[in-house]
Amino acid sequence: MPDPKPPLGAVRGRDLIPDAAVRRRMAKRLASKTAELTTATLTAMDRRHDWFAAMNPEHRSWITLVARAGIDRFVTWTDDSDDASPDPSDLFNAAPRQAARRISLHQTVELLRTTIEVVEQGLAAFPEPDRSLLQLAIVHYSREVAFGAAEIYAQAAEKRGDWDSRLEALVVDSVVRGDLDEDLLSRAAALGWSTAAGDAVHVAVGPLPADADIMADRLHGRAAQARLAALVSPLDDRLVAVVGGGLADDEAALKAFAELSDCFGDGPVVVGPRAFDLASAHLSARPALAGQKAAAMWPTAPRPVLAGDLLAERVLVGDESASDELAARVGADLARGGDLRLTLTAYFDEGGSVEATARRLFCHPNTVRYRLRRVTDLTGYDPGSPRDAFTLQTALKLSRLRAA
Repeated sequence: MPDPKPPLGAVRGRDLIPDAAVRRRMAKRLASKTAELTTATLTAMDRRHDWFAAMNPEHRSWITLVARAGIDRFVTWTDDSDDASPDPSDLFNAAPRQAARRISLHQTVELLRTTIEVVEQGLAAFPEPDRSLLQLAIVHYSREVAFGAAEIYAQAAEKRGDWDSRLEALVVDSVVRGDLDEDLLSRAAALGWSTAAGDAVHVAVGPLPADADIMADRLHGRAAQARLAALVSPLDDRLVAVVGGGLADDEAALKAFAELSDCFGDGPVVVGPRAFDLASAHLSARPALAGQKAAAMWPTAPRPVLAGDLLAERVLVGDESASDELAARVGADLARGGDLRLTLTAYFDEGGSVEATARRLFCHPNTVRYRLRRVTDLTGYDPGSPRDAFTLQTALKLSRLRAA
């Protein structure tokens, strides 16, 4: 009888059954049963597992190959007459390489369990002491097979993860550059991007964290918990996150990214304006990138901050879209207000003094105050606020430059 506690590690047939003549005898008996055991295994698979019955003939043939290979290799493993130790996990080479992509790990486990149970039932017909020896052998053999299956699927998962990361980086880069075609949109869907029609898409840009891979995974997980779709990838020294879902407005986007902001590195996180779908997300990405570059000029900016709140800073770093937007939002509004532009210019020239502005314009101070309130109503910027005053002054200078 063999040692009831074989050595740890990869166990061979000779470790369990030292007598070569006994091994050959049992292997010969097993070999005469392989066809019968294979047929019984496939019958049990068909009866127990609906997914097997629903498979197309090609995929069923892969299962048949693996089941038959498993039983055949058990015979070889039991005999173990060759100096080269047989590797039970080699049985998975019987099926084409694409089988690992078509047959899930769960299905493989059920295949192995069913095959082993059928073989164990078949061993009941063997006489003693062969039956006890083979029952012990199938336990150790199945363990090696299970380890082999786990290794194959782990390697496939790692490769798939690496490929998904590269694909996600490609999609995010295309979003930033604004050349997202139908092919890349379908690949984004393959990565799990899914939003309902009309759902907003926002792009946020922040510093790259030290452990970028871990933080990207964390951002994905938190977005999923919030029922948002997310694509995340490093871009040079920044982390770009494309997030879509039920974000009703900019405030909702800020709130959502506030929950994700600790996934970025230390520094400003800038959220781009609303885009209507992934194909137009570059309209959110470009302001966010420019805003993240310019945010250093506003050290006390909230985190995250909207790119629209950094218009003046973006103008200073050469963002043409910010110049156009600021001219449209402020210049046009002031043009509709009659004397508002003149009053605002005088107010800034006089250092923010209402009385000095009134003397310069030969009007009552209350008239100046009324006009300044009109500026706030029309543009959303308060001339009395230092930060808003900076934006308004930048808008006035832009308008003069364009007029010149």
